[in-house]
Amino acid sequence: MNIQHHISLKTLTTFGIEMYADDFIELTDIALLPELSDVAERKIIGGGSNILCTQSPKGLLIANRIKGIELLSEDVDTVLLKVASGEVWHDFVLYAIKRNYNGIENLALIPGTVGASPIQNIGAYGVEVKDTIESVTYWDWQTKKIITLTNAECHFGYRDSIFKNELKDRFFIISVQIRLSKKQKLNTSYGAIEEELKLMGITTPNSKDVAQAVINIRSCKLPNPKEIGNAGSFFKNPTISVQQFLELKKENPKIPSYPVSNKVVKVPAGWLIEQCGWKAYRKNDYGVHAKQALVLVNYGSASGTELWQLSVDIISSVQERFGIVLEREVQVW
Repeated sequence: MNIQHHISLKTLTTFGIEMYADDFIELTDIALLPELSDVAERKIIGGGSNILCTQSPKGLLIANRIKGIELLSEDVDTVLLKVASGEVWHDFVLYAIKRNYNGIENLALIPGTVGASPIQNIGAYGVEVKDTIESVTYWDWQTKKIITLTNAECHFGYRDSIFKNELKDRFFIISVQIRLSKKQKLNTSYGAIEEELKLMGITTPNSKDVAQAVINIRSCKLPNPKEIGNAGSFFKNPTISVQQFLELKKENPKIPSYPVSNKVVKVPAGWLIEQCGWKAYRKNDYGVHAKQALVLVNYGSASGTELWQLSVDIISSVQERFGIVLEREVQVW
């Protein structure tokens, strides 16, 4: 194994915080997994787009570089693809669009790797990756076996899965089996997609057009990590009871919401944070993005602990004003 030492994480995470890994390996071959199972402590990193480092990782840091896309089966309506976990998610979206495979176009430009997508159950603009996942194959560090879970066995929820709960710290995702449609079933009603398509002059969009609209919207609202350190949306959009929402609406008539069921609604975390005065907040080299209050940013030399404390203060202020407790979407090391 080619284990490197004292490797900077600044370019390995999109927050761009200077931390060092004592031991580091880029994993390109799953044949090494049995040997890596004997390591006392380990952490996995893919695109580094959902991590806030408050301290240097202990043990061995494994960078997932497993690549490959394989067509497993095909019928009249669908294709089943086996996608290696180290593939860049947005590159896979473009791969699918190029071949007229539909179902993930709304998830364009989401940072990170394919392997991270089921852990977080990534989602955007009315679509979640769980809608396309057939199964997930992972290496179990404890049993030293390769295991495949069906979609149902993954216990997917809003930004949640079995990998964040029962299997936390026990797995290395090897591949994700994704079923996509050959037929167009566009979802353009969520967010500003329809408005963006009009601005693009498109009246009869295809999957490629929807993906481009999403790319345009995300590029406008979210800072480029290559220019400003960030991990995208830092907080989950909270779900609250309809009763609580109606009470809040009495004092906040303009509070937006999205129905989840007849008993629960989702409230945009960004709106809540903005109402508490955090949007465009800056102190020293850290703050809240000027265009999207969901995004915490590192303007250059911020520390992980500074950003962590900022998130604590934001959670406290939202709870105090609205009685809603925000949850962090990022992993905190």
